[in-house]
Amino acid sequence: MSDPDGDRVAITALTELRAALAAHGITLPSLDLHLPSYAASHRSPPLISLGNCNPATAQRLADALAAR
Repeated sequence: MSDPDGDRVAITALTELRAALAAHGITLPSLDLHLPSYAASHRSPPLISLGNCNPATAQRLADALAAR
């Protein structure tokens, strides 16, 4: 079982990342909590799985990051 405080940290980060990407018109369909780390019994927050994307999405992500 995971730690509720760590879960909140991860879920908040996931929600904010999803919103920030959406503000740039970027959607990563498999962006989610990494289920094995979410279900694990340790006190660190679960990992966030960025997942796979097509080359066009990868380029948009690179462009958005480079613009900063």
